[in-house]
Amino acid sequence: MKVVFRVDASLVIGTGHVMRCLTLAESLTAQGDEVTFICREHAGHLFERIASKGFQLFVLPPVISQIVELEGGEKNSYAQWLGCSQQSDAEACRAVLERIQPDWLVVDHYALDQVWHRQLQGSYQALMVIDDLADRNHRCQLLLDQTIGRKQSDYQHRVPSDCQCLLGTDYGLLRAEFAQWRSEQVRCNPEINRLLITLGGVDQQNMTCQVLDALQQCQRTQALEVVVVMGANAPHLNQVESLAQVMPYQTVVKVDVSNMAELIAQSDVVISAAGATVWEVACIGSPLMFVQTAENQQWIVAELHARQAGLEITKAHLKSDVRQLDQMDLAQRQTLSSAIAKLSDGKGADRVANIMSKYLKGVHQ
Repeated sequence: MKVVFRVDASLVIGTGHVMRCLTLAESLTAQGDEVTFICREHAGHLFERIASKGFQLFVLPPVISQIVELEGGEKNSYAQWLGCSQQSDAEACRAVLERIQPDWLVVDHYALDQVWHRQLQGSYQALMVIDDLADRNHRCQLLLDQTIGRKQSDYQHRVPSDCQCLLGTDYGLLRAEFAQWRSEQVRCNPEINRLLITLGGVDQQNMTCQVLDALQQCQRTQALEVVVVMGANAPHLNQVESLAQVMPYQTVVKVDVSNMAELIAQSDVVISAAGATVWEVACIGSPLMFVQTAENQQWIVAELHARQAGLEITKAHLKSDVRQLDQMDLAQRQTLSSAIAKLSDGKGADRVANIMSKYLKGVHQ
């Protein structure tokens, strides 16, 4: 199959959309498919990361932001992520698609909906949308939403009646390394000796420094080894690195890591944003403390609370919530580990790649 991804990263969008598309792209490549990316040149793009994986990349030039309306005059709060109108973006993509003639077009972008899809009909055989908002109408054959607890009714009247919806954590897009590191045993280190902090590749709000500052007030900080993971484009990276040097315990900042599964597996507790990293932590089964860093993470936060699969660190009570580490004993960590490990087995990307292949085979029969 020939598969084209339309996805962006930026200092506003973050890195998660591109990273999950790269994960699916690697699964597709493993089954012999040809993958191409189309991305716009925003500040904080991940062009080098995409190219380093060996994928062909077509770059759309930067443009001046415009407010874009959905059908019916409804405002799309994420419209400025695109940088132009949906119609303009579609026209820019059309030349690439007509050149490649893909079997699948995969779009992962909160600013795009059926206006964009319709304009490009005829430029691909099938369309898959990756979403986790359930707030826009789509004209697609497959829809993937890996959000925990997502239901078919959430997309009722949002997709065509014959659209196949892949919903929930069974379809979480995790790299193969996570399934390899997954353990059937609950984590059982008697003490919290290693803490991993990963609050987004960009961390525009600088939550990492706030958490590090709060950690200094924990009673057990002297025994901790802390690993912080960030992206190279994170605007506060230098500030985090400077703070790490003066912390009262060993603190290491790692940038653009390629062994995230190993780092999670080696940690006694993970402090993470309540986004895609949750599924990575779940696959490994490490005890989780989570921070809501974006509005669209509210659903995940609610589901984690319902399943008692993590402890929340709120922005309003950040310092006191971080100090929950002082009371977190082995029994509590085992309970948290067991609860979160039920959410993902790490095989979602292969499931999705197989479904894409089978779908086309069914169409051609």
